[in-house]
Amino acid sequence: MNWAAIILVGGFGLMWLGVVIFATDVTAIWVRVAQVAFGVLLAGWAVQKTALMVR
Repeated sequence: MNWAAIILVGGFGLMWLGVVIFATDVTAIWVRVAQVAFGVLLAGWAVQKTALMVR
């Protein structure tokens, strides 16, 4: 893994969360929950890989 990949995935995960939370109004609640889970998964992956790279 390199730092660029971790930063890109983490940034995309956070951007995804922002779009899901603030920009989508008309989607069903279960779709929004699934999209939030996906964004949290991406951000969590980036945090985990960052922790591994720092060690």
